[in-house]
Amino acid sequence: MNAYLQEELKVALPEGFTVRGARMEDVEPALVLFNRWARSVIHEDEITDAEAIRTEWKSPGFDPMEDIRLVFSPNGEMVGYVEVWTTQKPPVHPWIWGRVHPDYANNNIGTYLLTWAEERARRVLNDLPADLRFAPRVGIYRQADASKKLFEDRGFQRIRSSYTMRINMDAPPPAPHWADGITLRTFHPETDMEAVYRVVDEAFSDHFGHIETPFEEGLERFKHFAMGYEGFDPTLWFLAMDGNEIAGISLCRKSAYDNPDVGWVDTLGVRRPWRKRGIGLALLRHSFGELYRRGKRIAGLGVDAENLTGALRLYESAGMHVHLAFDLFEKEIRAGKEISVQSL
Repeated sequence: MNAYLQEELKVALPEGFTVRGARMEDVEPALVLFNRWARSVIHEDEITDAEAIRTEWKSPGFDPMEDIRLVFSPNGEMVGYVEVWTTQKPPVHPWIWGRVHPDYANNNIGTYLLTWAEERARRVLNDLPADLRFAPRVGIYRQADASKKLFEDRGFQRIRSSYTMRINMDAPPPAPHWADGITLRTFHPETDMEAVYRVVDEAFSDHFGHIETPFEEGLERFKHFAMGYEGFDPTLWFLAMDGNEIAGISLCRKSAYDNPDVGWVDTLGVRRPWRKRGIGLALLRHSFGELYRRGKRIAGLGVDAENLTGALRLYESAGMHVHLAFDLFEKEIRAGKEISVQSL
């Protein structure tokens, strides 16, 4: 390993282990590593769709060779992975995500990768206004005790949780009930993209952690993840309309990234002027019904456990249950003004 990097990180890998950035041919080995780790902790795969990884690695502003570090054992097997996201502007909360092969859990690899990730995140500090708070974040499934201890040992503190929720549909779900004046249609890629992005941005502007993003930059990223993914199906994007205005959206995928048998509600949101009229529940039930019609008997989504707009109660009222809990940790590196949404 590079001697300068060893000195900078003050953490060494075991003898014979190597480290480098990622290339596209690393996607499949990374997928294997992720699921080996996941099966040892949550006893199921956490991602089965390699194309989802490729889409992430091609994200605007993200460079796999610079923003990812892979660790290889002496026999060439990928045994460690970490990525650092500073694409949010301003990047006051860089996102760190990593995995270590369970057979190599006690080889200092996790410490090495997290130390590198923190240093990688810090590189944006000089580009931030001096008065802004800077605090990288990392998260892990609640069962992952060893990972949580590593985070805490490195000075990260748990700040919040999120849930993966599911509903089992042994029979067709209840039909939606639409408020007066509300109609439903599907997304038109040629004409609706900008309007739908504006709704997403508005609907989630009062969610924990939201940071206002320059419009063109946010739209580019939204397009990349929405239409740059080969599984994109515009007939699973549902718009609740009040005349010519979009009141709410449910943007779905036929399959969750972690399980092809599970349908997925990727984004569900209702704009403030149309809230408390049952539109969110109607969109959710319509989405469940369409996924059921397409052969899915389980549907899922992700939600902040302390969602500021009451989404958790909505999902529970629709018959969903918590499948997995995920804990979010944060490390304050520089105190200052917090610009992400914390409360309403």
